[in-house]
Amino acid sequence: MILKQVLYRQTAMPVIEKSLDAAMLRDKAIANNLANVQTPAYKRIDVSFEESLKKALDAKRPKGTKTDDRHMSVGKPEINEIMPMGYRAEDKTLPGEINNVDIDLEMAKMADNQLKFFFSTKFMSNYMDDFSDIIKGRIR
Repeated sequence: MILKQVLYRQTAMPVIEKSLDAAMLRDKAIANNLANVQTPAYKRIDVSFEESLKKALDAKRPKGTKTDDRHMSVGKPEINEIMPMGYRAEDKTLPGEINNVDIDLEMAKMADNQLKFFFSTKFMSNYMDDFSDIIKGRIR
């Protein structure tokens, strides 16, 4: 169990897992936006994640130490601390007829999100294949 935890933390797996979480949440948000394209005054949902991931992966960013659970986190966050977050977009530049949902933009975002999801799953699959080969003593 300890070896599994060390291997997990010292690999790209947590980043891939978080990326898949973000892709799934973004897919739900886009589907919700498309379902409400004709709903008057509906405000589209967007997902923020990539900026938090950049901060967590930035090697130049200092790591802060939190000495009390009531303290605010400072510095570079840990990968397990970042979460994709849905929010209501207030973007007035997306002119829908009755709300701020632009069906063409949502469809483009869906295609982009599908590519990100495919890449993440393919990367995870290749990563697991490499681990399997290492465990079995095979070198590619």
